[in-house]
Amino acid sequence: MTVAPDRPLAREITDILVTHCGLDPDAAAGAPAASLEELGMDSLALLELSAVVADRWRVKIPEQAAQLSIAGVADLVARKADPPGHTENAVEIAAPLPLVWEITNNVARWPDLFTEYAVAEILHRDGDTVRFRLTMHPDENGVSWSWVSERTADPATREVHARRVETGPFEYMRIHWRYDEIPGGTRMTWTQDFAMKPDAPVDNAGMTNRINTNSTIQLAVIKEKIERAHAGGAR
Repeated sequence: MTVAPDRPLAREITDILVTHCGLDPDAAAGAPAASLEELGMDSLALLELSAVVADRWRVKIPEQAAQLSIAGVADLVARKADPPGHTENAVEIAAPLPLVWEITNNVARWPDLFTEYAVAEILHRDGDTVRFRLTMHPDENGVSWSWVSERTADPATREVHARRVETGPFEYMRIHWRYDEIPGGTRMTWTQDFAMKPDAPVDNAGMTNRINTNSTIQLAVIKEKIERAHAGGAR
């Protein structure tokens, strides 16, 4: 979704209603919580709004939009114009799959494997399922982000399915790890599917970029550490 940084989406919707649909700007400013119907927008006005929104953001406005406020319409457009996030990143590691599996699934040792985690606290184990709390190193503002996740490793298929239990700014976050034997080593693939909450500081597209950037960094670090361990005699 493309929205100019100095023009919040609700303001753009207001401008469309004023310019194309005959909305009284003073009425809109005086009753920000009023529905479009309460602001005097009839079916023809809603058709015009729908046409402009469809052309600008490729989003269809439902008939029930008359019962929404301008902010509600903006939220609807933002959700439909910002599809759920999906990333897939992989790395080839010159080490046998059993070693890669063992090292990367030792959650308690993740602070030694990843550069971003300060603490990994195991909260509960049930067979191949582990629930744990991750705490990151402080960011540039001195904030140490922390959340609880759960992951289930399947040694037979060499796959891991994980999810955030404490979702924070995410509506949901699901992660799939896949391990494949390749000539000379192992390919490890991370797939992440997620959606951000409406009040999150970044949208789905922005988080997709962040995850892709960070995954590239972390996979390179993991590759180097596992290959060094393998060269040092780890089996």
